[in-house]
Amino acid sequence: MSSSPTNSKLLVDGYNIIGAWPKLGKLRDRHGLEVSRQKLIEALINYSACEGLDTQVVFDAHYQNKPIFSEVITHEVSVCYTDFGQTADTYIEKFCADFRYQVRQSVTRLIVATSDRTQKLVVTGYGAEWISAQRLIGELESTFKRYQTQQKSRKQPTKSFLFDSLDPKTKQRLEDLQKKGNWG
Repeated sequence: MSSSPTNSKLLVDGYNIIGAWPKLGKLRDRHGLEVSRQKLIEALINYSACEGLDTQVVFDAHYQNKPIFSEVITHEVSVCYTDFGQTADTYIEKFCADFRYQVRQSVTRLIVATSDRTQKLVVTGYGAEWISAQRLIGELESTFKRYQTQQKSRKQPTKSFLFDSLDPKTKQRLEDLQKKGNWG
């Protein structure tokens, strides 16, 4: 996904992406859902900031007898834990249906990330765009690598003194003047 215009919304089927991303699948298997959810959210924070997307990650209630819960993580990213008995798929479908009639006024693009083929048909039928989990994962990894490269280039030592930026001949003259004590 290239840089998107503002007012673009990305809906992410959280557990679908975790299941499709081998790195997060291993984390889930070793350390549990909470760790893999957190890593997905961290990746989406960087990605959403770079792409200018308003992102909502949707997680199934996962057999928790709790009401729907939404949490704002950053200006660009929020998380929704669905209501007991509601799947992420049904939440996303309802959001897309609302998008078709109501949300479109404030959101110019709605993108849904999931590899569920049935979801693809439903969300595109409501006018949303669809990207596969594999495509989103590739873009998340690419954004992370780009971010790491930028951080490395920022850590390069910079010449913070004017003396360091002088040509060798001028440096030598200044050193000679200093040795002779002829400063003015």
